[in-house]
This record gives sequence, C-alpha cells and structure tokens, in this order.
Amino acid sequence: MIPCSAIVDVIREPSLIGMGAFKVEVWGKEPHDYVRVYTINAASDTLAAQEGLRRFDEEISLLLSKEG
Repeated sequence: MIPCSAIVDVIREPSLIGMGAFKVEVWGKEPHDYVRVYTINAASDTLAAQEGLRRFDEEISLLLSKEG
C-alpha cells in the first residue's frame, strides 16, 4: 500500500435512512506525492476516509505500473 493521508469534509451528514456524502482529499508521501480528491457516499466519515485511501492506492499503483 502506498503511504498516504486523508482529510474528510462532510458534504451531507449520514442519517438513519441514508448515507452521507463526503469530500475526501488524499495525498501520498514522498516519492508518491500525488493528490486526489474524491466525493464518496458512506455511512460515516471513517468509512469514507478508508474508501478514499483504497481508491488512491488503486489509482496511483496503476499509474506507477504504467510509468515503470
């Protein structure tokens, strides 16, 4: 997994009848210092962050495999 961090902002709070919407900004640590922003629907900010980290890892790993 690519070392990275995330910040989550709430767009819409989750409720009893629906998921929330979150803006997740993810950035990688050197030498993979890419930044991506995702809009993710999830039941909590923690789940949104985990999904953002997963997407970042998948996207950047694919990008690096094409470069190498």
